[in-house]
Amino acid sequence: MGKMTTKLEEIKRLIGKLQQQQPENIKAFLNFMTNVEKAGALDTKQKELVNVGLAVAAQCEWCIALHVKGALDAGASKDEILEAAMQAVLMHGGPALMYMTPVEEALEEFTNA
Repeated sequence: MGKMTTKLEEIKRLIGKLQQQQPENIKAFLNFMTNVEKAGALDTKQKELVNVGLAVAAQCEWCIALHVKGALDAGASKDEILEAAMQAVLMHGGPALMYMTPVEEALEEFTNA
């Protein structure tokens, strides 16, 4: 299992634990997430590309894995994902640039799977 797939598994395990430990709170969060991520004025691919940029800006490897995979699944190309991630670098500078590393790892792992 690759590093980014491991990150996705860690997310699933965390959600599972929180469903037992904090059922009302995690249910509310997951409902909110599901509602916000529905296609609307922006389609799913556009939203996932925004999320890639935000994940890089937030410096969250789990979020990067989740949203690079989501963007690919929604039909985004590698170039679209890299451009979205670079928007975070534009706004957040060098620290965000370093988080292009897990973006590249996720792209390599999820497009070669």
